[in-house]
Amino acid sequence: MSDIIAADQLRLLIERIERLEEEKKGIADDIKDVYGEAKSTGFDTKTIRQIVRLRKMEKHHRDEAEMLLETYKQALGLD
Repeated sequence: MSDIIAADQLRLLIERIERLEEEKKGIADDIKDVYGEAKSTGFDTKTIRQIVRLRKMEKHHRDEAEMLLETYKQALGLD
């Protein structure tokens, strides 16, 4: 009896994962479309991707990353 329950539970978990993977693919396609729209409007998508990544970060992590970038640029004479 418990083998049947475990098999059913496993099947349900796998089906949930499959549905979520399909939703994830749909969302990824939507995001790609939005970037395409931004590009066709004249925006630089590479910069938009950087902004999106920065906005996900907490301020202190963002400040630290910017400080490191500035330090590395100075060390390489890029400023």
